[in-house]
Amino acid sequence: MDGSSNTSVTTTTTSVITSPNSSSSSHHPQIVSPCAACKILRRRCVEKCVLAPYFPPYDPLKFTTAHRVFGASNIIKFLQEIPEEQRADAVSSMVYEANARARDPVYGCAGAICQLQKQVNDLQEQLAKAQAELVYVQCQNSNLMALICMEMTSDDQTNASFIDDGFSCEHPLWA
Repeated sequence: MDGSSNTSVTTTTTSVITSPNSSSSSHHPQIVSPCAACKILRRRCVEKCVLAPYFPPYDPLKFTTAHRVFGASNIIKFLQEIPEEQRADAVSSMVYEANARARDPVYGCAGAICQLQKQVNDLQEQLAKAQAELVYVQCQNSNLMALICMEMTSDDQTNASFIDDGFSCEHPLWA
């Protein structure tokens, strides 16, 4: 190699679509910019671009994130292999997985799932402890109420025998 490099330059083009104006016969051009994927890949965005509906021009980060993990050709191939009604969900999943991989390069989504599962287990354990404590407090409350009722019953029997002996609460004892 002699140190010189051959560089090919690909330009991005914008599409110009003319649509008839319903109020007059004149045509007004409408400029449509290429999708974010085609902008980033620096290629011409064709009318039936498989990436355009899912990577709009105003959100290039979405494609950049997915592209870093999966690569453009894999994204295109994957989208072409699945039914059109599932593609939006597939893109959403790819972007989510790519973001998870950026946060946790080793485990990705699996790491997030494990962390959430641990959190669920911890919360279930806390719930079980709280429920056990509630049962314990309810038992204490029942026992206390039983003791109070027993005490009141024994007091009522003592008062009844006191009244039967000719003493009454209506007349004070000191009078």
